[in-house]
Amino acid sequence: MNGTEAAWWEPLDGGDVRCTLCPLECRLREGRDGPCGTRGNRDGRMVPLQYGRLVALGLDPIEKKPLYHFHPGASILSVAAQGCNLHCAFCQNWSISQGRDAPTDAATPRQLVDLARARRSLGVAYTYSEPLVWYEYVRDSAQLVRAAGLKNVVVTNGFLNPEPLREIAPLLDAANVDLKSMDDGFYRKVCKARLQPVLDAITFLHDAGVHVEVTNLLIPGYNDDDAQVDALVDFVAGLGVGVPLHFSAYHPAWKLDAPPTPPRTIERALSRARRRLDHVYAGNVSLADGDDSRCPACGETVVRRCGFAAESRLDPGGRCPRCGAALPFVT
Repeated sequence: MNGTEAAWWEPLDGGDVRCTLCPLECRLREGRDGPCGTRGNRDGRMVPLQYGRLVALGLDPIEKKPLYHFHPGASILSVAAQGCNLHCAFCQNWSISQGRDAPTDAATPRQLVDLARARRSLGVAYTYSEPLVWYEYVRDSAQLVRAAGLKNVVVTNGFLNPEPLREIAPLLDAANVDLKSMDDGFYRKVCKARLQPVLDAITFLHDAGVHVEVTNLLIPGYNDDDAQVDALVDFVAGLGVGVPLHFSAYHPAWKLDAPPTPPRTIERALSRARRRLDHVYAGNVSLADGDDSRCPACGETVVRRCGFAAESRLDPGGRCPRCGAALPFVT
């Protein structure tokens, strides 16, 4: 499995290589690994370090991704590798995304498809860390998953260069993109990245026909003020008022010790967002009106949720059972 050649890199003088997968475009000397932990220079060639190495594997509700408008109530085989091209100080999965010594299991793309079939999964979700820097394995697996008639889902930070994103997008059925903030300074200081490539990736995936949902983790004192929420809502509304938006509550993790997000902060964000968007949800916190999906035309509850369990009342084609309105669900 480790003999697979890396995609998206170029050789440089002196045996160095430059990665062109994500906007960081790291230059690596011989024997060095990228800060993402997924790619390295070996003998003047870029090699994928995590190909076929699974640090997590399990059957999850699709709502856990979170994807609320993509086959509600389905289960999906969820896999991850170590590594990430962002280094968010608040990372909730830092032991996987930033760790390099977690125990791993091995699975070829074909074995992954067989596992998904055996578990009667909707398909495969590449999640928990950053799947798009696990690029070669996700690409190869997604091709076989698609050929088997199953679905490909990514839960991603969206920080990828346009060319590799354009190559892999036709293999993707759904994506939840974690949009950390609408402030580029936040991205640079807290995540060691930049905002614009993420906005571009979300727009591209949406325009390419991939089902897109957006998640924003609200961190007290960092990205939770009304101006940030309004800017986020403006961006999502520019894609379409039916694009689902999830506001999640932060809990202290890794290097950030800001206080947990109070429920009232999530409630305020929901209220502001629902003035312009049809489908806005709360995550990591239990709110009376945070999880269910309603028809914006007549108010009917079309998907009722309790935790990660979902009961869909949608008519075929994702229509409201009361008024017949076409709703932005993939069923």
